[in-house]
Amino acid sequence: MTSTVYPPALSAAQIEQFIEDGFIRIEDAFPGELAEEARAIMWRDIPFDAADPRTWTQPVVRLAGYGGGPFEKAANTPVLHSAFDQLIGKGRWEPRNGLGSFPVRFPHPDDPGDAGWHVDLSFPGVDSDDPNEQRDFSAWRVNITSRGWALLMLFLFSDVGEEDAPTRIRVGSHKDIARLLAPAGEAGVAHLWLEHVGEDRPLALATGPAGTVYLCHPFLIHAAQIHRGKERRFMAQPGLAPSEPLRLDREDGSCSPVEMAIRRALQER
Repeated sequence: MTSTVYPPALSAAQIEQFIEDGFIRIEDAFPGELAEEARAIMWRDIPFDAADPRTWTQPVVRLAGYGGGPFEKAANTPVLHSAFDQLIGKGRWEPRNGLGSFPVRFPHPDDPGDAGWHVDLSFPGVDSDDPNEQRDFSAWRVNITSRGWALLMLFLFSDVGEEDAPTRIRVGSHKDIARLLAPAGEAGVAHLWLEHVGEDRPLALATGPAGTVYLCHPFLIHAAQIHRGKERRFMAQPGLAPSEPLRLDREDGSCSPVEMAIRRALQER
């Protein structure tokens, strides 16, 4: 972990918004030139003609993980490192060397098949060293201390308007998930059915110019949607791993905003 100290990226009001709403939006979190360079790399792996929308015959193309180059640079800008320090705590998160897989979405009338409301599961549901069982994501779980995930991040690598399949966010729904998970303790829960959890909460859309990043509480309920626009949408949604387990009982008062959000949700029950 680098010891570089960056000036604060987030104001006190933004941190409070994160605790209450479950996310913040940072424009110019990484340069647009990096987004353009990354898109050029990804188009090589897409079975469509970038210049001919008539060839865009699927609603979504899932690309394998990308690391290094513009992907690593985008994940490690000073403003993002500063925000990670503020939301998680200095020395409490693991830097990334890339951004993982990309679900690239295209204008298409068909349902993409992955548009259900969910939170991202973060650890295997079996105590086994068998790699096949470790990769059975249907059995993965999430627990009250968000084992394995400190943040969910949405990296916009193309301009995303309201018609361009922006990720849907149920504002404040991280509180609902905290209260749902609390009875299960450290064991956590799998197979969450969240279609109606937080359905009365306000809806936000992850829109913005390329270079925008949404930093989200790992419990935030979100969903994909049908692409009704005209341009392809490039977005990564990696997690940021903690370097030490999240704790809700820090006696020295050093709880991070991620931890404070969980504590506040449980106190409001």
